[in-house]
Amino acid sequence: MSSRRPASTTFILVTLLLDTLGIGLVVPILPRLIGNFLGGDVAEASRYYGAFIASYAVMQFGFAPILGGLSDRFGRRSVLLLSQLGGGLDYLLMAFAPGLGWLFFGRVVSGITGARFAAATAYIADVTPPERRAQSFGLVGAAFGVGFVLGPAMGGALGEVSLRLPFLAAAGLNLANFLYGVFVLPESLPPEKRRPFSFRRANPFSSLANLVRRRGLLGVTAIAMSAILAQQILQSTWALSAQGRFGWSALEVGLSLTVVGLATAVVQGGLIRAIMPRLGERRAVFVGTLASIGGFLVMGLADRGWIVVAAVVPFALRGIAGPAAQALMSREFGASEQGQLQGSLASLQSVGAIVGPLLGGGLLARFADRDRSPYVPGAPFFAAALLDLVGLALAWRLFRGGAPPRPEPPAASST
Repeated sequence: MSSRRPASTTFILVTLLLDTLGIGLVVPILPRLIGNFLGGDVAEASRYYGAFIASYAVMQFGFAPILGGLSDRFGRRSVLLLSQLGGGLDYLLMAFAPGLGWLFFGRVVSGITGARFAAATAYIADVTPPERRAQSFGLVGAAFGVGFVLGPAMGGALGEVSLRLPFLAAAGLNLANFLYGVFVLPESLPPEKRRPFSFRRANPFSSLANLVRRRGLLGVTAIAMSAILAQQILQSTWALSAQGRFGWSALEVGLSLTVVGLATAVVQGGLIRAIMPRLGERRAVFVGTLASIGGFLVMGLADRGWIVVAAVVPFALRGIAGPAAQALMSREFGASEQGQLQGSLASLQSVGAIVGPLLGGGLLARFADRDRSPYVPGAPFFAAALLDLVGLALAWRLFRGGAPPRPEPPAASST
């Protein structure tokens, strides 16, 4: 089976890439498609669009621990392949949806099948030694970065031909990857390391609580949550802030996001492999968080657009902190619990995806209006820097003189 390991890892990374690519493909055209169903009513379309975005995050919050727990019980392969197949068929449903209700139903199912992120990252934990997990989790971030670069560009271009075409493209990519996985994906969790499925553990609230019940995880969870909220504030306010402060066009916003995605992919896909062995996981959390704080402050203070773009390059070093924290957390869970852990982390991401945009959007609405005082257009970025500062303080308190996380027993070879 060892000869198939590179192919299986490729399948996992492609699966994660398609998750973000699928989101990016439909984002440029979804508002217009909703508007068409509503007869061009922009205000009504905006309300529906918000519900569509929220429903996706809510479904991921609820179902990530379930799919993670099912992968601990039945193995990663079956959960990954079935959810990949379901995702492809769901995009087909949305491509031919005859009404808004069917489109909304399809978006809900997309959130459920997209929760396979938990099983995919658990697979990576299964096949990677604990000391190398930060680098492997960095590849996950790189896959997301590439997806966010390619998705909106492809979606916008295909949407010019037909508003339904991006859904067909997403369906084709997901179904092709499903067929690829059928032939190349071996099981990573042997039967003797599996455990019974528990609805109590799969409950997203119980799943999140489980992160803080274990010794040493409360602090790392708080650090991760601070970083997630800061990232969500950035993502939700970037375009509107740039258009309002610097007068950027849609093309300039898209190009700037391309720079962000590329810088993220370079750091998490390559640079982290050179940095992590030298720094170690704890120092990587510090260095990445410091880079994030500095970047957010520059973005908040910038009075010219090129300064923001220039800050993206060093700011991308924040990408080493998340995989390092995730690797630290994975050491506290055994091989049969990695799906549960990754499901909990996916739910944590979903909470951030719900709260962060509300916080960032509220700050932008309150402080970026030139007719209101005080006028602080960089307020969302300052808030993100403050959240990262909280995370840095927590990391300092947690790691200073503390005992290292207990190592995970060596996993049995799946080869």
